[in-house]
Amino acid sequence: MRHPTSGRLSRVRWKILVLLTLITALTYLDRLNLSIAGKYIQDEFQFSNQAMGWILSSFVWGYALCQIPGGWAGDRFGPRGILTLAILWWSLFTALTAMAPRLPLARWFGLIAAFSIVRFLVGVGEASALPNSNKIIAYWMGYQSRGLGTSLSLVGIGVGGTITPVLIAAIMQRWGWQMSFYICSALGVIMAAVWRFYATSRPEEHPGVNVAELALIRAKLDKQPAAVPASQAPRRNPPWKKFLTSRSVWGLMLSYFCEGYPNYVYYTWFFLYLVRGRGLNVTQGSFWGTTPFVAALILTPLGGGFSDFAVRKWGLRRGRRAAASTGMVVSGTLLALGAHTANNPLAILLLAGAMGFNLFATSTWWATCIDLSPSFSGSLSGLMNMWGNAGGAAAPILTAVIATRFGWAAALDLAAAICLLGAVLWFLINAEDTLEPAG
Repeated sequence: MRHPTSGRLSRVRWKILVLLTLITALTYLDRLNLSIAGKYIQDEFQFSNQAMGWILSSFVWGYALCQIPGGWAGDRFGPRGILTLAILWWSLFTALTAMAPRLPLARWFGLIAAFSIVRFLVGVGEASALPNSNKIIAYWMGYQSRGLGTSLSLVGIGVGGTITPVLIAAIMQRWGWQMSFYICSALGVIMAAVWRFYATSRPEEHPGVNVAELALIRAKLDKQPAAVPASQAPRRNPPWKKFLTSRSVWGLMLSYFCEGYPNYVYYTWFFLYLVRGRGLNVTQGSFWGTTPFVAALILTPLGGGFSDFAVRKWGLRRGRRAAASTGMVVSGTLLALGAHTANNPLAILLLAGAMGFNLFATSTWWATCIDLSPSFSGSLSGLMNMWGNAGGAAAPILTAVIATRFGWAAALDLAAAICLLGAVLWFLINAEDTLEPAG
């Protein structure tokens, strides 16, 4: 493809990152909508906390189990097309969530199973989103900008989490909980069309990338070890044996389990915790329920920038470790403090800060996947994120059981302890390891 030769540097890579941010925001809108609508659904169908825990966790099982296939598909066929199909898939099943009580599944297996199956399939679609976003970043950003690139993509978590409680609560109060899922589905179809029309997998394929921007991207990639092949997607299989025998990869997987568990406490139970555990009404809960995501919106890009700064100052191994461990230690500490603070506004702000610092650390995991294997960053990201969502799948169920038997403070204490364990596990990880296949 011929590229414009005007001397002024084009900015297509930043527009691609904006689209990735919006896609991430959409995934969290469609992930969190059920936790907000859950109070209405629980009251209408008389579901117990444990039943809601199973329904909420079903998304995570579909999401976790399809991480590796979703990442591999992006490595094999290109992330642009896989992302388009994934958005359309999960948007369809988001709409079907509203129809779950009327689906044949409800007659065949019962209402709880019908909701669970549909949400499982939403998770199957969303599984491809972050691994393929990370693959796009591997093509478009150099290693000294990976922390920033991944963090800007992950800012969508804060955006989606901030708007979801307010948007879903407003829609439910005016038109009912079913309409909230239909509107989320329609937004997904629009997003898929915009992504398909504008984006490309690699900068070489984009007509808006001029020679100056392409040279800048290539120069940054050429400075990294084992640079991603620029001219074509790799057609070899990922080096699974190298991945599964690497101490760094096992450190990534186990520590990301510890990252995922506390996050899913927020994604699935935080709104209901505020309403049922802290005594807030729905309007108050929807307002205060945005605070963790506002914190994430602020702290996620700061964490990515700090990760890149730490790499420049201390190198890949110590820099990535310092960024991730700092975020997780602060997150676990704030989570434990918030769990035992009686004053509602102060407790909620502490808990919000805990999630913000968790996301401060998160971009470093994703950047490290690219550090370790740029050519197969989609597959490695999927492998890592599968473990993160295994922690996420356990969180809704264990939180419900522990909160019912021992109280909400005990449930949050467990999440805080898991955060601290995640920081310790980073000492297994060396981002300077090279896991690219030979030849």
